[in-house]
Amino acid sequence: MLSVKIRKRFSSAPASSFLLQIDEEFPPGFTVLFGPSGAGKSTLLDCIAGLLKPDEGTIRLNDDVFFDSAKGFSLAPQERGIGYVFQSLALFPHLTVEENVAFGIARKAVSEQRELVGRILGAFHIRELGQRKPGELSGGEKQRVALARSVVTQPRLLLLDEPLTGLDAGLRRAILQDLADWNAANRVPILYVTHNREEVDAVGQCVVAITDGQVRERGLPGAVLDAPRAVELAQAAGFENLLTGRVVGQKAADGIMRVALDGNHCELEVPLGAVELGQTVEVAIRAGDILLAKEAPRGLSARNILAATVESVEVRGAMVAVRVNAGVGFVVHVTLGAARTLEIKEGLNVWLIIKTYSCHVVNRKGI
Repeated sequence: MLSVKIRKRFSSAPASSFLLQIDEEFPPGFTVLFGPSGAGKSTLLDCIAGLLKPDEGTIRLNDDVFFDSAKGFSLAPQERGIGYVFQSLALFPHLTVEENVAFGIARKAVSEQRELVGRILGAFHIRELGQRKPGELSGGEKQRVALARSVVTQPRLLLLDEPLTGLDAGLRRAILQDLADWNAANRVPILYVTHNREEVDAVGQCVVAITDGQVRERGLPGAVLDAPRAVELAQAAGFENLLTGRVVGQKAADGIMRVALDGNHCELEVPLGAVELGQTVEVAIRAGDILLAKEAPRGLSARNILAATVESVEVRGAMVAVRVNAGVGFVVHVTLGAARTLEIKEGLNVWLIIKTYSCHVVNRKGI
């Protein structure tokens, strides 16, 4: 178990500063650190690795102390037994794949090095690349080499900072499977920073959501990312519609409240939250959770039905992004087939259909 209880403040100007304040435990297995850029995720990894020193607190792995400010103790990075893969990968261009992977175990006997390197290259399906140099490798091959180099040392803890950025979905899945197989055999804590939802769902046994240097939510991927409670998390999780409004009605018996959106007479029914009448809130809605109709629908369970006009249509592969105006702008995602059937085009009058529980009230301050 990795236990982190630290504070570290960064000041870029007299009037502004950033405070990283974390008090969390990370068990063996994957923990995804998720949040917007600048939230403090990479800074947290650097503190755990010993590349940055917190102002105060403790960092422990099981019974071993990495950092204790009260005792003035900070274990050197190379003595912590940590594997760390940066987004830049940082492979040595003049060394072969085998030499790159063996770099961290140079003190071992040559025969043991060969055995360990051969085994880990096989585990990550790159044994045949052993004599090549990084300049001769594809992006996916370089990622596998970087991961192999990080785990050949048999680390007690693995830190991964967006290690698969830039790879296509198929390569990401294959590499993540190799990593999952390795972890099944070794069972160490793995802290995995990513902005990619596919990666979260593939490896995330637990998601720790961080904004403004603090943990805001923790739980299974669906619980944290499908119903975020903070604007910053909703943005990072890919909610395309973030709408500002004011609570104008509450029905506790029905578990709902009404929110009047700013700048128009449009209202949305949303799940009841711990807010007061007249309070300003933000409502997050995924573009894929909104339905379009060419005629006013009847007899639906969905409570939010809004008249709108199509402003623009953009084809994005197999999906079509439709921007509509219902007094306030919405982005709606539909399939190519649906767009053809509905004959979606600029100027078309449509109806938006939004379920109450597709509307998520989120807090501006990330609380």
